Amino acid sequence: MDRIRIGIAVSEFHYDITMMMLERAKEHAEFLGAEVRKVIKVPGVFDMPLAIKKLLERNDIDGVAALGAVIEGETEHDEVVMQHAARKIIDLSLQYDKPVGLGITGPGMTRLQAEDRIDRAKQAVEAVVKMCKRLKE
Repeated sequence: MDRIRIGIAVSEFHYDITMMMLERAKEHAEFLGAEVRKVIKVPGVFDMPLAIKKLLERNDIDGVAALGAVIEGETEHDEVVMQHAARKIIDLSLQYDKPVGLGITGPGMTRLQAEDRIDRAKQAVEAVVKMCKRLKE
């Protein structure tokens, strides 16, 4: 089987956490024998669907990992952002017939919980690689 080529969309909001997620995702892709073709950094999780769409449109990308951290605030903003982003990400995956791994942690979590969940980025990459393999069978 050809090497699986992935894109990564990563939120810059909570930069210290999300950039560690990005590094773990890249390392795990390499470990799994996948190639990260393109990384797009976006301001926040809410901005992610457009970047994911652009990645999915590319012929040299088989799937996308979406990485971010939606930390609880004083309002329900985190829930609204996460619900809308997740719904649109699912729609894009179905529209382009390519998997998108949801490596966005939250909502309803504290900063400490977000730090504890940095490795979820690896699970998002693994989901993309597994889905690419299984859909090609």
